[in-house]
Amino acid sequence: MSNRAEGAPARAERPPLSAILFDLRSVIGLLFVVYGLVLTILGIIGESQEEIAKAGGLSLNLTTGIVMLVMGIGFYIWAFTKPPMPPTAEDEIAHIDEGGPLHMGSDFAETHPDEVARRSRRQGHGH
Repeated sequence: MSNRAEGAPARAERPPLSAILFDLRSVIGLLFVVYGLVLTILGIIGESQEEIAKAGGLSLNLTTGIVMLVMGIGFYIWAFTKPPMPPTAEDEIAHIDEGGPLHMGSDFAETHPDEVARRSRRQGHGH
């Protein structure tokens, strides 16, 4: 007995780890984590009581470092829970049939000067 519906598509596979690690969210998360670690360490061992008093009694390096660490970890969680998916075969076929980039739509592809010239050459009008 299966919980899957008869016509339901199979679950998509996860992308390779390199696709996740080189995703923009991972790079931004890495920057936040590195800078957050530096600020947290400076906040723990590098701030004097004078500096804390200047900041109104708040250890700014420590607070900012912890916030940046949390944000960086959040970016990594986001990148691993919703990884970038490569285009499927259906996307590639739709792209070829449409005659232009998927995100621009067929209206744009039909009116773009390069596409008009390419189609006229293909029909034999551009010789």
